[in-house]
Amino acid sequence: MSSSEKVSTAPAYSYLGPAGTFTEAALSQVPEAAGKTWHSVNNVGEALADVVSGRSVAAMIAIENSVEGGVTATQDALANIPNLRIIGEYLVPVEFDLVARQGTSLADINVINAHPVAYAQCRGWLEKTLPHHGHIPSSSNVAAAASLLETDTADAAIAPAGIAKHYDVEVLASGIADNPNAVTRFVLVSKTTELPAPTGSDKTSLIVELPDDRAGGLLEMLEQFATRGVNLSLIQSRPIGDEFGRYRFVIDAEGHARDERVADALLGLRRFSPKVIFLGSYPRADKVTTQHSQRYADGIFQDARAWLAEILGD
Repeated sequence: MSSSEKVSTAPAYSYLGPAGTFTEAALSQVPEAAGKTWHSVNNVGEALADVVSGRSVAAMIAIENSVEGGVTATQDALANIPNLRIIGEYLVPVEFDLVARQGTSLADINVINAHPVAYAQCRGWLEKTLPHHGHIPSSSNVAAAASLLETDTADAAIAPAGIAKHYDVEVLASGIADNPNAVTRFVLVSKTTELPAPTGSDKTSLIVELPDDRAGGLLEMLEQFATRGVNLSLIQSRPIGDEFGRYRFVIDAEGHARDERVADALLGLRRFSPKVIFLGSYPRADKVTTQHSQRYADGIFQDARAWLAEILGD
């Protein structure tokens, strides 16, 4: 039985389907989702709509790829749909196979069906192995494999590793991605406002708008983190869309909102920016311990507040 056919009692989880996608592999890492209903959806907007409507308690969506960078559709959706929180992140290695209909050999391959991103990540292998092939773009990696059983417009497809468990296709070559270290980062998004407890290996995600288009504006925003010893693992600009020169920034900061240095940075951002969207603090998937100078230890901030309170007579 595929994940999209699993039927159980609530709560339910949404993911970009159908069965066999990298998103499904990410959702399979969530212990709370085991044995629950999984809703297969077609895009990020549909996944988040399930959460907003209450059809699902959470949705698994891709947010960043180590080769391609941030997933802009996800970033823009999180910026425009209010009251959503990231409650966890998960990493899935990007592994692709070249698959075809049963009985097909490499020598038979002339046209390949593949999602454009997957095709770009396998281009080196394809040009070396099948230098005269043609490419038909597909809407998804799984759809590329499924199309082989529906039409004869392509001879082969690039699909996620393990796709042969879900479709009657033959694997002609495994591990064809040009970068063997490629990883996609997924986040689990819900409506909960309860923060996971700090673990010492955490990440805080934000979307911040600059107050105006002027020299030094971006530097002033970054100083809110730098002066408090908060390292950023991601910063990416996205146009707000109302006029030229207006941008929002998608930010991942190392640490938890309950860490004094991160909390102080959030206060600085809130004073600086007309709009700060807090997307959540959650454990890092890689379990790497957050490193920072002892100058920014929690006790330093607490002592400073106590010193000021004494001066004010509070």
